[in-house]
Amino acid sequence: MSCEVANGRLEVCKDAVGGIDAIYFINYGDFSSADVAYVAGTDTIDTIANVTNLYKYELKGTNSFDQVYNSSRENGTTFAEQTLTVTLKKQDATTHKNVKLMAYGRPHIVVKNRNNQFFLAGLEHGMEITTANVSNGTAMGDLNGYTLTFVGTEKLYANLLDCSSEAGLAGGAGDVFGTATIVTV
Repeated sequence: MSCEVANGRLEVCKDAVGGIDAIYFINYGDFSSADVAYVAGTDTIDTIANVTNLYKYELKGTNSFDQVYNSSRENGTTFAEQTLTVTLKKQDATTHKNVKLMAYGRPHIVVKNRNNQFFLAGLEHGMEITTANVSNGTAMGDLNGYTLTFVGTEKLYANLLDCSSEAGLAGGAGDVFGTATIVTV
């Protein structure tokens, strides 16, 4: 049977940390499934062709990326729900416009965690904004900014990308996204 467990797992060292450092948006449709190549025998993505730009958002503070498999015996279905929640501090006209465009679209999102692992959320179907809260706060120390929640529904968890630094993500011929440009402003 093809759905049988094939490996065990030993208890791991306690050397990982939680949280995410950055996200990178790729406009939906910039690549197709034919542009994606995998590391042999894995679900790890080796390369993705035809991407021109990745739009980087640096993060600090309370941000999260969670994934849950939902499986139904009755329906014979299993899917992964990917949820990304980010807080962008300080309001400005450019971010207002970009949040609107993100809500209209369904971008693919690369998530970089604090262990220098990169994941591609919304590989096939993109990530949808389910809430985009623009907050001015009440007290002087309250958030002035955006809290965005993206949700994606995919067949699998977000795929790991075969790189361990931004230098291996884009900008060179051997990088995951080849010679794509990482746009920061």
